[in-house]
Amino acid sequence: MPTALPERPVHRSTEPSAVSRPGRSPALTSGSGPAAVRIGALTVCQAALMVGLGLLITGPAGRVWPLTSEDRVNEGFEHLRNGLRNDASLMASEAGNTATVIIITALACLGLILIPRLPKWREAVFLAVSVSLQALVFLVISASVDRDRPDVDRLDASPPTASYTSGHTGAATALYAGLAVLALSRIRGPWRKAVGGLLLLVPLLVAVARLYRGMHHPTDVLGGLLNGSLSLLIVGRALLTEGNSPTPAPSNAMEIALKAAEERSARVAGHTVVIINPTVTDDAEREIVRLVLEQHGRHSVEFVSTTADDPGGGQAAAAVRAGASLVVVCGGDGTVRTVADALAGTGVSLAVVPCGTGNLLARNLGLPLKPADALAAALSGGARRIDLGRIEGDSLPATHFTAMSGAGLDAAMLENTGDRAKSVIGWPAYVVAGVSSLRAPRMSVSIRLDRGPVLHRTARMVLLANIGRVQGGAALVPAAEPDDGLLDLAVFDPHGPTGWLRAVGILLRGRSQPPRPSAQGSFPAAGSEGASTPVEYFTFRRAELRFAPVQPREIDGDPVGPGRLLVAEVEPGALTVLLPSGGK
Repeated sequence: MPTALPERPVHRSTEPSAVSRPGRSPALTSGSGPAAVRIGALTVCQAALMVGLGLLITGPAGRVWPLTSEDRVNEGFEHLRNGLRNDASLMASEAGNTATVIIITALACLGLILIPRLPKWREAVFLAVSVSLQALVFLVISASVDRDRPDVDRLDASPPTASYTSGHTGAATALYAGLAVLALSRIRGPWRKAVGGLLLLVPLLVAVARLYRGMHHPTDVLGGLLNGSLSLLIVGRALLTEGNSPTPAPSNAMEIALKAAEERSARVAGHTVVIINPTVTDDAEREIVRLVLEQHGRHSVEFVSTTADDPGGGQAAAAVRAGASLVVVCGGDGTVRTVADALAGTGVSLAVVPCGTGNLLARNLGLPLKPADALAAALSGGARRIDLGRIEGDSLPATHFTAMSGAGLDAAMLENTGDRAKSVIGWPAYVVAGVSSLRAPRMSVSIRLDRGPVLHRTARMVLLANIGRVQGGAALVPAAEPDDGLLDLAVFDPHGPTGWLRAVGILLRGRSQPPRPSAQGSFPAAGSEGASTPVEYFTFRRAELRFAPVQPREIDGDPVGPGRLLVAEVEPGALTVLLPSGGK
């Protein structure tokens, strides 16, 4: 019998202090102090430089060409004015207005924190600090350098600040050029250059608009461009290139990790292969994974990425052939499934780092859902064997699943859930898609479990489960356990609103758990005909399901195409996984 898994823990805080927390390296939390000191010191230098340039422009340099030609430039813009250009310049100028900049900065920072699966704290801090420091330096300049505005007809009311530098231009540079930096360095895809280019164009349009509207001299807008650019350079250098923000690792992070590894653990023999899905992980997460592995003595590490053509199976098979002692998979349930399929029966240990939307296997194995915490907990625990389901069907080659497979409503829901919706709102996107799929007609399904008789049912959906819990802690298949040597079948057939309410009530109460099977290995959880039961549960070792009409099908959250047949069989203890300590 496979080694028992740890009892599923009640959700509780797992946040001890950074010193005592297993797997936590100083490299992951240090670096904010030196970064703040560096930013502060360089900002003082920036303010001194900008004030010095202003005093030079309003002093001796003002009598030297080309500064002596600035008035003619302003007069030339005044002669170009007409109604259409006035309106266009007003729109461009408003892009650098204080209220506009504050609102867009706040929205951009909130978006960086809330929209990605993992909050982009470093990028949000970079943008907010850059815009704020530009404004602070601007106020120092305005108080130190007194310069009159151009002697032309001005289209805007003159603010109380001096003409040097252009506050609109400086703020626009810090904001829009900062967004361009993030777009060019953090966004994948061919359109990132177009987005970055358009964002970089905005400060230039603001600068020209301020000249056109008679609000600044040419050197004022040049000073604004320089002020905003220097703020971006200083903050970006400290937070983006050196990694000294409050959350990412400092520049000497690897040395810290190596020292921690030497102090806390002996070198672990064998080679580790980390398989990463690049669509849900970034370079910072990859570095954190490396640091956690180093801290736990795993120094021989190879990183490989999945591709559209090979979502993980080929990389895992290559790792086995190369003699890897541990495979770490960073991705969602689909990536975990393809890697587990290749590792089935090999005895090579797998560490699951949840980086997807559902992360059903990680939830049911009691792993933390933060990637670094999950890996640290797994490496601090031990190897356990869990079951896999082997599944095939018409036009569906044999493969394995780790969590759930099914047909009907759940597969239609997965087909209707877009990647964009999942990235923006997470797993609730499945609920939205599920509501839109409720009108799908019910199916007729014949079920043969092990050597038992054929059962005939109608159903909205059927689930073949190796695990029982889904997002939100709901026990969709209450009796399913990943190490019991069995699989579970759930047949959902609610009729009308009352039936759906009864089904939800059963799930919320966690009732209708069947007892463990007899030697024959299968039986219905409710009445043998299932006519009045919105949810039926069965337990089996082998199941054959035939559908009419053709039904959408899914395996571990990935649609696999419609069909009329699914055949599933349990493979007890086929996969070795690293799980947290503390089980029974």
